[in-house]
Amino acid sequence: MPHHALEIMLTRPLTPSELCRAACAWPLVANHDATRLMALVSAKTPDRAARRLRRRLHTQVPIDVITTHYPDVSGQILLNVALLLATRTLLTAAAHRAQQKPERFLELDVLRALAKHADQEADRLDQAVRHLLAHATPAHLLSTVGHALTWLPEGATL
Repeated sequence: MPHHALEIMLTRPLTPSELCRAACAWPLVANHDATRLMALVSAKTPDRAARRLRRRLHTQVPIDVITTHYPDVSGQILLNVALLLATRTLLTAAAHRAQQKPERFLELDVLRALAKHADQEADRLDQAVRHLLAHATPAHLLSTVGHALTWLPEGATL
């Protein structure tokens, strides 16, 4: 059976004793401030792995989101979110109006939000570059960007 690397995002940092109790329920690795955990879960699919992990840990830690740590062959990351009943009801109603399954409705909404964010970021960068070009020659700007991209922090090696 395959193993799946899952990342758990927490609603708040864990105390050392909470982390110890959770690690007794499932082997976990925490980041520096105990707001994210990593786990390796054996299951047929990533979805089953996330559900298994959530069932085992839901009473131990304040889980916000569980995601697969690595993208699948399509480049997608699994997002496992436990919604409040009121939120689930609203989501189901909106999905029904759109004639979609709630999972698909939420997936498309997240993709739309990510695309909007990417467009806004591209616009922000475009404006910043235009501002820089207004105050520097293209050659000087290109030289500076090239220098910045090849600069290594002190002590770093290639």
